[in-house]
Amino acid sequence: MATVTLKDVVKRYGAVEVVHGINLDIAHNEFVVLVGPSGCGKSTTLRMIAGLEEISDGDILIGDQVVNQLPPRKRNISMVFQNYALYPHMTVSENLGFSLKIASRSKEEIEAAVQDAADILGLDELLERTPAELSGGQRQRVAMGRAIVRHPDVFLFDEPLSNLDAKLRTQMRVEIKKLHAKVKTTIVYVTHDQVEAMTLADRIVIMKDGHIVQIGTPLEVFERPVDTFVAGFIGSPPMNLIDGTIKNDTVVFSDGRSVPVPPDFSGKVVDGRRVVFGFRADVLMPKGHTLAESGVLHDLDLTIDLAEPLGSESILLSSFGGKDIQARMHNPRPVKGGEVLSCELHLEKCHLFDAETGQSLRG
Repeated sequence: MATVTLKDVVKRYGAVEVVHGINLDIAHNEFVVLVGPSGCGKSTTLRMIAGLEEISDGDILIGDQVVNQLPPRKRNISMVFQNYALYPHMTVSENLGFSLKIASRSKEEIEAAVQDAADILGLDELLERTPAELSGGQRQRVAMGRAIVRHPDVFLFDEPLSNLDAKLRTQMRVEIKKLHAKVKTTIVYVTHDQVEAMTLADRIVIMKDGHIVQIGTPLEVFERPVDTFVAGFIGSPPMNLIDGTIKNDTVVFSDGRSVPVPPDFSGKVVDGRRVVFGFRADVLMPKGHTLAESGVLHDLDLTIDLAEPLGSESILLSSFGGKDIQARMHNPRPVKGGEVLSCELHLEKCHLFDAETGQSLRG
């Protein structure tokens, strides 16, 4: 069983600690994405799993085996890098089979494994080309194929799509998801792109400053962020976050406007408490341009600064509570700057966070 377990794992460079005693259990055949801003420790964590970085404290297990002292080649893992790391003088076929060749596998075994990988990733017509003759997306598929031929217990991906353009990234996300369905093995994937995390992961591990902040399914971290960092990091556009104060079961903002305390937080806050009120763009929509949903609604007017048309919807930029915010408009019409729109705020999907700690007050 290709489980991966991290127990109190610490990484130090000299006196500087960059990963602070993290714990993580990854199930067999699970697709887990480590996500967070640059410098959060996600790539360092992946490299410790791979054996490319020594751990300073704690234990890493693959299956039931502690692998702290094992070199990468003995961990039965395959890693796909951001820069593909293909051998430029070799053909695609030779790149795919190289790891098996140096492992002294038979010619027949290598050919069969290369053909299997080519079939899975649609590389048959590219086998005699060199990397210089391939597009970025094709090179990335070759890099994945080179990992497949080894039949590893665990696939490790280190920001593999960051060098591709937006269209190719979308295509390769689909390819990687299909790959996981076909090879049925454990995948640990690192990215700074929260869209990749949301679309690929069975579970997302959100990191900040060398700590794990939240672990959950994409829906869990999107709908129930544990703090303002997760709320602002996950989701596109990010959650609107506005400072306010509780007064008579309402949240009062610096510009004098107010909204009722969201139903999930009723009775959990007292007058005078400083909070951060959070809501996503698709929770605030102009009347007549909402998704058909029932719920606890609060009417408010928005003066629109700018509309960003996105085809079937528009993102509306406005201000509320003394902060710049974004709302979403379905089935949009042209909106001019300065126009006032009557909107509905879905209170049951709003959040309250403690103003000092940033922690959710959901309880």
